[in-house]
Amino acid sequence: MDGNGRWANRRDLPRIAGHHAAIESVRASVRAACRAKLEVLSLFTFSIENWGRPLSEVDALMALLVETIPDEVPELMKNNVRLHVVGRLNDLPAEVQATLEQACEALSGNSGLNLILALSYGGQAEIVDAVRAIAERVAAGDLRPADIDEDVIQSMLYTAKFPNPDLLIRTSGERRISNFYLWQLAYAELWFTPVLWPDFRGAHLYRAILDYQERERRFGGVTAASRQA
Repeated sequence: MDGNGRWANRRDLPRIAGHHAAIESVRASVRAACRAKLEVLSLFTFSIENWGRPLSEVDALMALLVETIPDEVPELMKNNVRLHVVGRLNDLPAEVQATLEQACEALSGNSGLNLILALSYGGQAEIVDAVRAIAERVAAGDLRPADIDEDVIQSMLYTAKFPNPDLLIRTSGERRISNFYLWQLAYAELWFTPVLWPDFRGAHLYRAILDYQERERRFGGVTAASRQA
């Protein structure tokens, strides 16, 4: 969800104002995802690299999470949304961890959209954590090296219980993955938009989905349509 800082800078506002404005974009996207009956929506909320930002901005972002998430629970409940969080969560302040845990528990009985927040997340870190978990199983004698395959690695990822994404949307004109879901995005379709995240709305999400639906996904093979061409 890129462009919060640039959105604020263009309006001569502090960067945190862009993060506050982005809350409505999250609401709009979740509502649109529910209407479209999507199974999973992942939001790259805070990366491991983001810890390197000025302390004042990091603290403001953590405070924003604590302030905002409880306020969003009623609408998420109304829309039958279940909340999940992935990343190195122990790096988050205790108050943030408690807020997230309470929200996830409150919404755990829902059966609609699975909303995943990636917090203190990095794709490389996720793979490192998966490899460590596999190494521990091998050392314990629970797994043979010869049995390690794609399914084993997939089972050790933070997102193991979810399907891999079909579509990645990148806002603000950026055209790179930026260490997000490196394993999971192996066959995802990519969609880029110059729209800054605070200006992103349901119509943009639908536009991305429509574009995705017009693409031919071959997964390295050849479809019937391709053979006929």
